[in-house]
Amino acid sequence: MMPRKLPPHVERNRVKGKNYFSFRIGKGPRIRLPDDPTTQEFRDAYAAAMAGDTKERPSPKKDKPGTIGALVTSYKASAAYTGLGDGSKAGYTSRLEQIRKDHGHRAVAGLTQDRIQEFILDPLLKKKHKGAALDTLKKLRILIRHAIAKKWLKADASIGISRPQGKEIRAWTDAEMAAFETRWPIGTKQRTAYALMLNMGTARIDTHTITWSQVDNGACYRRRKTGVAVDMAVSEDLQRALAAMPRKGDYVLPTEWGKTFTVDGFSGFMRDAISAAGIKDLTCRPHGLRKTLGRMLADAGCSAHDIMAALGHKTLAEAERYTREADRRRGGKRAVASLNEHRKSKIPQTPLLRLGKIEKSEGKTTPSHAQWRSLAESNRSLHRERVAS
Repeated sequence: MMPRKLPPHVERNRVKGKNYFSFRIGKGPRIRLPDDPTTQEFRDAYAAAMAGDTKERPSPKKDKPGTIGALVTSYKASAAYTGLGDGSKAGYTSRLEQIRKDHGHRAVAGLTQDRIQEFILDPLLKKKHKGAALDTLKKLRILIRHAIAKKWLKADASIGISRPQGKEIRAWTDAEMAAFETRWPIGTKQRTAYALMLNMGTARIDTHTITWSQVDNGACYRRRKTGVAVDMAVSEDLQRALAAMPRKGDYVLPTEWGKTFTVDGFSGFMRDAISAAGIKDLTCRPHGLRKTLGRMLADAGCSAHDIMAALGHKTLAEAERYTREADRRRGGKRAVASLNEHRKSKIPQTPLLRLGKIEKSEGKTTPSHAQWRSLAESNRSLHRERVAS
């Protein structure tokens, strides 16, 4: 794995297998920075140093043994964490450090189902932060499994806690896609980014680093989140967008300075493009284009295995969701078509000529069989004439 690119004036020193970071401009004073460059603490310290605050930053307070903070530190030193891809590691680090900040003082041995729910999850749910609560529970379960492996705990207290239901990122509507394509025609960087995500199903963490050699070799890339290799083909729609883009350097979507976007920078670039297209719904997100591709593949009749390969899913269940939704839509349309055909071919049950009334014969209160047959044949003849006309 390539080492993480550091901000300007940051030095990395590796001593006994551990990285130490410091800020220094030229021959000026060297300022010690926090040990993890992915944390908010590191970014704050770096910003202060860039602003001219040359005071040595105090060493972070060590977590007490047996606390959640100490558990976070232990897990981040494990192979399970260090083996994560850069994209996954950034997300893990952000949530783990938030858990340390909010609950690092709590004892690991005191983690019970009730306490996890009351003190860790409920405060987030009361603020309607369902996504944060779900991610916190996921990371907490990882920490608990690590604690069990280290013999800090004997059992998983999170078993039985219901997963908070966050809002799933949705696919784009046809109207939203039309609005974006109208505002950003082929040849613009925004349209090319849109075409990559829509036709290759790349997440934002993959899109901004796509190179020309990757699309020239058939849209092949490896997902940074999961490490799954994706081998696709360049669709006609994507080929038109790429053909209109000038080739400046190795990357398809360079910044104005010829560098690659950061993940956050690319997200801001796409959010601005969506807003400029007049799309006001905040649930329309760049990642939704990946969902849109899954939906379109399913509507085109692709199998769950094909969708799994195209989107780089690790399990078939993820891809089957798209095929089930497509089958329901197709089933609903087939049902209405069948109903229309049934209505066209159905012969009315009541006599049409006499509007359900049969002329009474003298001295008789009910029609004869001959009358019924005559009326039925008349109705059938009238129905055939109407259908023919």
